[in-house]
Amino acid sequence: MNASYVDENLIIRMAAGDGAAFKELYEQTSSAVYGFALSILKNKHDAEDVMHDAFIKVYTAAVTYKSMGKPLAWILTIVKNLCYSKVRAGGVCEDLSEYEDLVRTDESGSILDKVILQDALNTLDFEERQIVILHSLTGMKHREIAEILDLPTGTVLSKYNRSIKKLRRELEEKGGAQ
Repeated sequence: MNASYVDENLIIRMAAGDGAAFKELYEQTSSAVYGFALSILKNKHDAEDVMHDAFIKVYTAAVTYKSMGKPLAWILTIVKNLCYSKVRAGGVCEDLSEYEDLVRTDESGSILDKVILQDALNTLDFEERQIVILHSLTGMKHREIAEILDLPTGTVLSKYNRSIKKLRRELEEKGGAQ
């Protein structure tokens, strides 16, 4: 699902104690939250922990939310801060094979295709992975990603384009080696 658009009313309803709004917000944004946390932490278990903590924080902080038209950016900023706190606290283990949760294949996709795509994602550096995952997983616009990552929009655009070229090149090389 494209999580780029999140209805701000869900957060307002959550602040009023509406559990159904929380459930709907979770369903709309959980894959984006998990993917973003995983892009920073590179570990499935740490990303799941941060996702859990992030949704608790979103629920408790809903009363302080200021309407700016970008609830997903607000949520992902919470995720980013929790991830960086976890990294600073230490004990985060990097296991790039954890991207398998993000790499989905349809019924016609093979396990080999999935492994090759995972391997290709691992060739990207930290920021490149974040940008590709945020854009691909959430459908966020480059300017929204730039806000979350505190980068100029032009930098996000150029890194995204370079990353896609790098992924294509890697996939062609791996695909040709079959």
